[in-house]
Amino acid sequence: MKSQSSSRHIVGIVKGPGDSSSEYVFITADAQPVRIGEFVYYELSSPPSTPAGPVHQVLGRITGCRLIEHLPHRMFADHELNPGAVAALIGFTCEPAELYEMTVEVMGEFHEVFGFNNLRRLPLPGAKVYLAEDDLLQEVLNKKKPEERGAAHIGSLLLREEGAVPIALDVKELVSTHMAILAGTGSGKSYTAGVLVEELLSPKNRAAVLILDPHGEYHTLTQLRGHAAFKGEDGYQPQVKLITPGEVKIRVSSLEFYDILTLLPPMSDRQQAILKRAYDEVRRLYPNGHWSTQDLITAVYAVDRVEDEEGNVKQGSSADALAWKLEKMQRSDYFHPYEHLPPHKLFTPGQLTILQMNEIPLEEQQVIATAILRQTNHARMNTQKDRVREGDEQYLPYPVFILIEEAHRFAPAHEPSQCKQVLRTILSEGRKFGLGVGLITQRPGKLDSDVLSQCMSQFILRIVNPVDQESLKHGVEAAGRELLKELPALSKGQVIIAGACVNTPVLCRVRQRLTTHGGETLDAPKLWQEYFAQHKQLDRMVAMAGPAPRPKPRTIGRRSLE
Repeated sequence: MKSQSSSRHIVGIVKGPGDSSSEYVFITADAQPVRIGEFVYYELSSPPSTPAGPVHQVLGRITGCRLIEHLPHRMFADHELNPGAVAALIGFTCEPAELYEMTVEVMGEFHEVFGFNNLRRLPLPGAKVYLAEDDLLQEVLNKKKPEERGAAHIGSLLLREEGAVPIALDVKELVSTHMAILAGTGSGKSYTAGVLVEELLSPKNRAAVLILDPHGEYHTLTQLRGHAAFKGEDGYQPQVKLITPGEVKIRVSSLEFYDILTLLPPMSDRQQAILKRAYDEVRRLYPNGHWSTQDLITAVYAVDRVEDEEGNVKQGSSADALAWKLEKMQRSDYFHPYEHLPPHKLFTPGQLTILQMNEIPLEEQQVIATAILRQTNHARMNTQKDRVREGDEQYLPYPVFILIEEAHRFAPAHEPSQCKQVLRTILSEGRKFGLGVGLITQRPGKLDSDVLSQCMSQFILRIVNPVDQESLKHGVEAAGRELLKELPALSKGQVIIAGACVNTPVLCRVRQRLTTHGGETLDAPKLWQEYFAQHKQLDRMVAMAGPAPRPKPRTIGRRSLE
């Protein structure tokens, strides 16, 4: 690992080893360029047995800062005094007067193939410590160059000037090993997701992406259509398909038994048993076909039979109640006997599909997400194993990526959920079939820990809730405990990126979006003021006014003049 910069900035001198075998401390008089989280390195010569060997640059991250020498406290007690002037009067002329002890966690020497290699040799006391140059950091932090195929330029290193050290993620690792965006309300999670989607749909990636959008926040990504910044030299232009709630259709026969239970009101054990028998019966009657809710109701009446004391078989008492509950599902706008959203309509390389669910009840959102995730997983698995051919609705011959907003709704930590079971299967097996998942949540403490722990790339924005912070310590080990301490201090748009998509965890400043952000907070005072605008008041008066009264006809005697 060699720096390309001609000038190097010495920031301190090594004092000795730290508290652990991978730490050392150095002394500096200026803590400004060596803030916590900053990258520094020392040089390690080859052993005496090989004096002509290379000089190794061993990178590390500053994890602690302690003031060890300064002017007497009394000088700072009186705001009328200038501590520097008083120190000069008594003959103290050292500039500056403060000394700091910085703790550095060793990352190692970077190798292009093997990553960071810890040489297990801490620096000797007196060794010089250098501030890592921008070009050096761009080389070792990123697995890809920003404009390289398969890269996602997400922003720049937070502790340097904006744009000085671009941060580019490895899209292959990002979408194949799954990812999670974790943030508190208003921290910029949807904005960050929008930047990622822009990069995935750029000419250098041309991904097949589906967003499950419970709040309708991602509609502004339709601006990708015709946007000059996303046009390829070969004429490529990303396509965007917006599926509104009224266009969401899930075929009833694609639902499993527990999906149907989620959609129905609570029922007794006997009713569940009868419904299960009826479900198995329609699956037997229509092994390769489509069946409807009405077919399931018919099967309920067929299987709910009881025998009286005289041996006569008659209709059971549960069928009517079950039929009434199933009619609720039959009236749903989203579950249909024949209409469906097959994979080839949801996924195409270079296409973003936004499935809006903001007008759909939560239980139905969960079942819709479950059905889509399950069918996509089956489609990729069957295609990879050559079980289906082109023309089959299960044929999906390219990798796909699904981004799930408000993921804690679909994989809750302490509640049963069919969607959670499907997600666990995809997260554990989807990599080999080319199905990637991205989870977005503002409440990581409410997201199932097994689901979160299988997301190998993490984007962590400002989180102040103690429960959510504690959950991250167990579910997101890649970020490191020291960086997680920074969570409450992060500003909007500042993110910790860790895991498989980068060489080492980094603090990043998210770049500006090229499309409009759709998740902005409403400006309530502005809207309240607009309510009293003169034209608004006039419009309300016109809307509230009734029809004009019909004029009374003029007459002479009993005859009308009109």
